[in-house]
Amino acid sequence: MTIAVMLEQSGIMAILGMSIVFGFLIILVAAISILGRLMPAQQTDAELRTLAAGALSAEKGAEIIAAVSAAINEYRKNENRS
Repeated sequence: MTIAVMLEQSGIMAILGMSIVFGFLIILVAAISILGRLMPAQQTDAELRTLAAGALSAEKGAEIIAAVSAAINEYRKNENRS
């Protein structure tokens, strides 16, 4: 078997493999799109309460970040005085 024949077979196998993967990805995207249309997202009251609680905790997180930032700035000011 010559190098040219082996390269030709390798090229065919590479193209075949990439085609199979690409085809699978197309099928996957189509299936997800179809399922997304068939099963729309439904939010219950409990889910909405969970989202609201998450928003409250995000506000607390912002307050904590502000406090830490202020502490770091104060530390740097006092460090420069020394």
